[in-house]
Amino acid sequence: MAPAALIPVPAKLTPRSGAFVLGATTSIVAADDLRAEAELLRDQLRPATGLPLPIASSAKTSSIALALDSSLANLGEEGYRLTVGADEVAIRAPKPAGIRHGAQTLRQLLPPDIHRRAPIAGASWAIPAVEIEDRPSFAWRGSHLDVGRHFMPKEFVLKHIDLLALHKLNVFHWHLTEDQGWRIEIKKYPKLTAVGAFRKDSMTAPRTKDPSLRKFSGRPHGGFYTQDDVREVVRYAADRGITILPEIEMPGHAMAAIAAYPELGNTGKQVEVLTTWGITDHVLGVTDNVLRFFEDVLDEVLDLFPSKFIHVGGDECPKTEWRNTPSAQERMKKEGLRNEDELQSWFIRHFDAWLQKRGRRLVGWDEILEGGLAPGATVMSWRGEEGPGIGGHNSLEDVYAYRPVPKQLSAEETKHVLGAQGQIWTEYMPDPKRVEYMAWPRLVALSEVLWSPPETRDLASFKSRLDTHLKRLAILDVNYRGRFSTPE
Repeated sequence: MAPAALIPVPAKLTPRSGAFVLGATTSIVAADDLRAEAELLRDQLRPATGLPLPIASSAKTSSIALALDSSLANLGEEGYRLTVGADEVAIRAPKPAGIRHGAQTLRQLLPPDIHRRAPIAGASWAIPAVEIEDRPSFAWRGSHLDVGRHFMPKEFVLKHIDLLALHKLNVFHWHLTEDQGWRIEIKKYPKLTAVGAFRKDSMTAPRTKDPSLRKFSGRPHGGFYTQDDVREVVRYAADRGITILPEIEMPGHAMAAIAAYPELGNTGKQVEVLTTWGITDHVLGVTDNVLRFFEDVLDEVLDLFPSKFIHVGGDECPKTEWRNTPSAQERMKKEGLRNEDELQSWFIRHFDAWLQKRGRRLVGWDEILEGGLAPGATVMSWRGEEGPGIGGHNSLEDVYAYRPVPKQLSAEETKHVLGAQGQIWTEYMPDPKRVEYMAWPRLVALSEVLWSPPETRDLASFKSRLDTHLKRLAILDVNYRGRFSTPE
């Protein structure tokens, strides 16, 4: 019996003869330190199989055994070894993260119907005998989701996290604030959501830079996540081995915050939450009051998100208002800054130092390089490895051919590349179905790029395995491109 179509493809896979069959006597064996991982696997296998799958401390036969094994330390924080024989399935790993990844591979070794939520009459749950040794190529394997342009319901966010876990992606970059909407409750500043989370209208396709040709939906749009919602999502993700990276945009892309609290801007004038896409000259001021405000915001963000990294945006910040605002020019003179680019760098360095004092690290888009990079900052290059550039069509083949490490880097420089992630910007994705149509199966391809070693990857093989994998996505009600017609 041949192994199923596995995505991402494992580093090493050796087929064996025979199979393990899940049955009424099958148990999951795990010590107390892996109880959570055992319960998650049980809960994922029970609905379709209808089997009890009790968790036990030991079993003689027909068991799925989970165990931490320090002798596998060479596999790193997320590696695992999965062995399937006639009487036992064993998942061993140096850390719990590896156990979770091994469990996802185990699910893919079963028929696609394992993802259904009700028992399948007459189904045989056979797992082909195999030995797999696996570990990721990159530590950062992520998916970004912009909920500022269009708010996405909490249940969709949870579903997206489940899909990331299935594909061994481990970072969910939650883009929570924008010119067009502030999506996270901040207790100290309630108007951020009371005012900033709602806009009067939304620009629709087709894209145009000519204001006279713009079209609008004619409907208000809004929504936000309460702090209890956020805690729920963070815990849900953590249980599945996924870190959530929150993003609070500053000093640009902050018009929703300025609409809620005009004193955060440079003019003091009342503005509205932006209804168009693109860049606005309305950016945060650089006074002490603005710094204190966003320190307060980040205090609440840090309390909600345990992530080592905190994203502060830093991209697309026009300097027009700063050039024409006395307080900004006074700040430049006081700090000995030569230009407005250095003023933005000063702003980012302030929050870099503030986060470092609290044991966190700042992440920003590549514009934070302009004017000098803050010493503890991590850069996300969204405009490409060659410099500014965005747009165009990324096919499935393009994504699969992507290599996160630029060829011009030396071996020493390569060590600083953490990984990559798929960027989902939702200006023209008004609902979850449209997001899924644009994201999948390209995120499937990216998962293999980031997890699997280059020598195991082959486009023809990937497409063959994808045929089976799309059956899994269909069962999970993922509106991947090609499943239905293009959503409106």
